[in-house]
Amino acid sequence: MQLPAHPPRQHAPTGPIAVLLIGPAGAGKTTVARYWAERRPTPTAHISLDDVREWVQSGFANPQSGWNNASEAQYRLARRTCGFACRNYLANGISCIIDDAVFPDRPAIGLGGWKRHIGPGMIPVVLLPSLDSVLRRNARRGGNRRLGDEEVARIHGRMAGWYNSGLPIIDNSSLDVAGTAAELDRVILARLMGMPVR
Repeated sequence: MQLPAHPPRQHAPTGPIAVLLIGPAGAGKTTVARYWAERRPTPTAHISLDDVREWVQSGFANPQSGWNNASEAQYRLARRTCGFACRNYLANGISCIIDDAVFPDRPAIGLGGWKRHIGPGMIPVVLLPSLDSVLRRNARRGGNRRLGDEEVARIHGRMAGWYNSGLPIIDNSSLDVAGTAAELDRVILARLMGMPVR
């Protein structure tokens, strides 16, 4: 039996996709997600969960003041709102990338909620640079997005749980925004084609 000279080319499925970009504060999630969405060859929306949470003006339950029932309720509301918007975009042929600091050790507000709100086809990807990198990036932030160094270190430590999750992880410590977006493209394409992500 003779093998074909070239194996048949596999093509990624067409149609809109939903990507959830996960990572600690200072990982560059929002910047990378926006950059990636702006440069896609097909219509793509970007939604930042933090932006949606901050739509609440009076009575905003800032998680930096402590995680409590009010901040969790507002987080859940923001996640549902993001999920609804994402599904609406997908239904209209527009891909969507959402960024959020999803914790692997908090099932109540974890990945399962996102899958319920968006659907099983959602592609989660983790950005996990080194602690030094996130501390440097956090120091350049302003306003209520800037966290104390101890809080950044605590969040980064909890994100290590993603290493055993089977999700694709991008260490963007030494990558710029364009390089991280290119790596994100590679990971997403591999997932869409059912290939292992290395």
